[in-house]
Amino acid sequence: MKKISTLTTLTLTALTLTNSVCAYPSITEINSPLAVEVPPIIKYDLTWKCPNCTPNEKYVLEQIQAKTRIADRNALSTLMGNIKSESNFHPNICEGGSRVPYTQCYSGGYGLIQWTTAGRYNNLGKFCAKYDCDPSSLEGQTRYMINENIFQTQLPYFEGSGQTVRQYMIPAYYWLGWGIKGNRELYAYDYTKKLVYS
Repeated sequence: MKKISTLTTLTLTALTLTNSVCAYPSITEINSPLAVEVPPIIKYDLTWKCPNCTPNEKYVLEQIQAKTRIADRNALSTLMGNIKSESNFHPNICEGGSRVPYTQCYSGGYGLIQWTTAGRYNNLGKFCAKYDCDPSSLEGQTRYMINENIFQTQLPYFEGSGQTVRQYMIPAYYWLGWGIKGNRELYAYDYTKKLVYS
């Protein structure tokens, strides 16, 4: 009978231990993994809502929160106050008050935020042609408004928090470029009282 040296025994033991503590799963483990119970994902639907607002106002408020990371009441109120000042949430409104389809507004601004320049007005039409939406509709205009590059450049300011309505009016001006400030800031403060977190 052959005598096995102590060194050979230690080497064999080390090899056995190394294989048994391998960090990778064995084929058996891959083919029949342990059953693990995954807890359900709890989704919280708390957002700012406006119970006493019109259906158009509610829709725009909901979409802004769904498609951006804006969660600050003052920021949302500032956006809402400016849209109210521009169009009173009527998507098919041509500057001056006439209600017409997108293709029949021949001068001035059109729609939710009164897109006035030829580039912004034409881009509304191009956006809806590309993404199959109606440029005269609330849904189409809200999508375009949120995705428009000018809004996107100001979006980080609105996605911050802790600013006053007056402070949020600065990025709102760069977004809309209004000629007359009017009551937009008063409307924004009014929304701060109407919005409810629920």
